[in-house]
Amino acid sequence: MFGQIGTLLVETIIGLIVYLALIRFYMQAFRAPFRNPVGQFVVAFTDWGVQPLRKVLPGWRGLDLASLVFAIVLQLIMVALTRAFIPGRSLGMGDWLLISMLGLIGSSIHLIILVVLIDFVLSWVNPYTPIAPVLAALTRPFYGFFRRFIPPIGGFDLSPLLVILACQVALIVLNHVGRPMPG
Repeated sequence: MFGQIGTLLVETIIGLIVYLALIRFYMQAFRAPFRNPVGQFVVAFTDWGVQPLRKVLPGWRGLDLASLVFAIVLQLIMVALTRAFIPGRSLGMGDWLLISMLGLIGSSIHLIILVVLIDFVLSWVNPYTPIAPVLAALTRPFYGFFRRFIPPIGGFDLSPLLVILACQVALIVLNHVGRPMPG
């Protein structure tokens, strides 16, 4: 019981910060504007971990490596802490890294799904919301890929649906890759 409670708290608290660090990384990578409520919140919430790393890890080709490394370190800490609540075999460093990287990839895929869903809903409800430019910047690369093959049909854009479908397939593959081999 206490192990489940500990795991829930660790995954919720650290997982939220991992998502925010990933959002910061992707906003920088996709040139999303930071002068909006979302950007300001993300920067304010992650600066304590990103700024010290930025002193030793400068950006590279427009990528904010400090935010990415911060997310990786947090993911490693989360895996270590959740494993502490689960009795069982010990893991080697390679296993820790693999589990962390698979978790980070899964978090990125879930983040894409969430951003696409928010963008889809807000495009119908309030297309002029202050976070619309952020959502547009974060979804443009994914929508653009599918729009090359399937243009809008009768004014209806199917690319959000296709992005979510592709993400679900990627999660299934990731889940299969992350399973331990029998034997």
